[in-house]
This record gives sequence, structure tokens and C-alpha cells, in this order.
Amino acid sequence: MNRFGIGLVVVWLWMSSAVGGLAAPATPQGESEQKLTSIQALTSVGNSLIYAGSFGHGLFRSEDRGATWARSGQGVTDPFILTLTTGRDGAIYVGTFRGGVFRSRDRGTSWQAINSGLKHLEIKSLLAAGEVLYAGTADGVYQLSAANDRWSVVATGLSDILVHALALSSDGTLFAGTSGKGILRFKAQSTGWVRQQQGLKDHEGMVENFIRVLTIDPEGSLYAGTFDGGVFRSIDAGVTWRAISRALPNDSIRGILFNSRGLFVATGHGIFKTVDKGKQWMPLNKGLTSMSVQVLIESGAGLLYAGTSEGAFRSDDDGQTWRSINQGLEGEESPAPFSLR
Repeated sequence: MNRFGIGLVVVWLWMSSAVGGLAAPATPQGESEQKLTSIQALTSVGNSLIYAGSFGHGLFRSEDRGATWARSGQGVTDPFILTLTTGRDGAIYVGTFRGGVFRSRDRGTSWQAINSGLKHLEIKSLLAAGEVLYAGTADGVYQLSAANDRWSVVATGLSDILVHALALSSDGTLFAGTSGKGILRFKAQSTGWVRQQQGLKDHEGMVENFIRVLTIDPEGSLYAGTFDGGVFRSIDAGVTWRAISRALPNDSIRGILFNSRGLFVATGHGIFKTVDKGKQWMPLNKGLTSMSVQVLIESGAGLLYAGTSEGAFRSDDDGQTWRSINQGLEGEESPAPFSLR
């Protein structure tokens, strides 16, 4: 990453992650002439109810596993959705580009802003862990108090640092993936965030400090997906890292998930699966008409959803085949995010 000017890199990273590329392919014959919405975030409640956050067209909800969609954003003042998560109590939380955090307790019928205590309103990641909600923002990591709906800084050390990803280990260690500062961790009762000193070196020896995805598998291994350096794995709580994606054809990582049948990775050019911790990667792209994947989630055994720069897709067979689920997601050209400030 350090072979480019930092300012130019950050702008390029934001644009590529937000819109998935500038060139739009021609509309396939027989499909709607309306522009398909870029889906940046997904979350599910049970087996049938799913929410989709778009970049420029707000929120959508489906009660039939994506077969049909309806708008669901009354009260959400920013149509540029960056992240979604579901709380233990079924509440839905949405993080936006410049409007902060919103919550719905009535299945998406209405939404309320919960931004008290936040310094910046750009919310890149939300993590619901038990009764606690964490937010990765443009000013570090915050925690929401259930008592008064007020945010407070988790710990010192991340002021004015953009946090793209969060993960919580079984021992309570909180990991933050940042833009430019790599990965940091915070342990309860410690004095502040600690940066992982070893760094993530790719197969070319470059240290990757722009982290987009963090997740922890059932065995406790930590995985990091970078903006353009592939996937890394740590088996010692982030002390050391090993690149596992040299055989992966695309290094822009947008999502990582696990189930009993393997490790799935969403990239800037499709979805891939490994069953041997990255030695081999199998493409899972049959039926995907948009390969610029922005988000990947699982909802029930073998049921996967993918959000792309051109709509949403569902797989009922663990990613072997995909079908477009865009009825109700079509829209006009979205406004530029800065034009609405």
C-alpha cells in the first residue's frame, strides 16, 4: 500500500468499495431497463426475513427470502447504507455514511436515530455481541449503553481513525480493522488499543494496513480480509499472521464467512470457497450476473445471500448456484453522497 500516495489510496479505496467499479455493463436482454441497486449490507432475522442496505437508495425489507422487496426506511435520513446487524432481541441496527446509527424495534416499519455521544456519523461497521452493540466509526470504536442509548468510546488510541471491521473473541478481546493502521486489539481492563506489531505481509512482502473484514472461526482463528492484499489467518489471537489467498484470483476482500462445509470469501470478482485453509479456492459463481460482490451472509444451513454492485442474489445450495432476487430493488440513478450534505 505504501507505494501510492496515501490520500489517493484512501479515495480510491472508498470509491471502489462503495460502488464496485465505475463501468456498468449493458443490461442483459429481457431484464428491466431500470438500474439495479448496489447492495452494501445485509442482515437476516430467522429464515425468511431479510434486510438490505443500498448505497443511495436506502433500506429494503423482504419477508419471503428475497423473492420480493419493499422499502423499509421511514426515519432513516441517509440513503447511503454501509452496514447492518441484528441484535439478540431482534432489533435491527443500520449504520450510514453520514447519518449515524438507526434502530428499528418493529420489523423495519419505523426507525429512530441513536447518535448521542458520537463524534462522527460515518459508521463503517456494527457488531452485536450479546447485549452489547459496538460501532466502528471515523473516530474509532464506540459502545452503546443500553441504559440511556448513549455511545461512549471503548478505549483510547483510535481517535480520528476509520474503523472498517470489528470482531470479538470468546475471551472478550475486541479486534478492530482500520484504514491505514492495520489491526488493533483491546482487552477488558487494559489501558487502551494495542496495534498488532507483526503486521500482515502478502506474498510480495508488502504490509497490508487497510483492513476491510474481520471474523473469527469456531476454533478461535482470526481472519482478516484486506482491500487489495487478500486474506490472512492468525492462530494466536493476532500476534502473527499468514497469507492464505495466494491461489485466490482476486485480492479485494469484501466478506468472509464460515460454516461446517468450508470458508467462503466474497471478492471484487466473485465468491470462492476453500476447505483446506486456503491451499485451494473453488469458484462459486454460477448464476451470478454481477461479480463485484459487496457483502455475503448466511441465513440457515446452506442458505446464502450476496449483495453486489448490481443487486442481490440468493443461493439455496451453499453457493453452488445463485439466483437473482431483485424484484423491488430496481431504482433510478442514485444521487452522489456528497451532494446531499
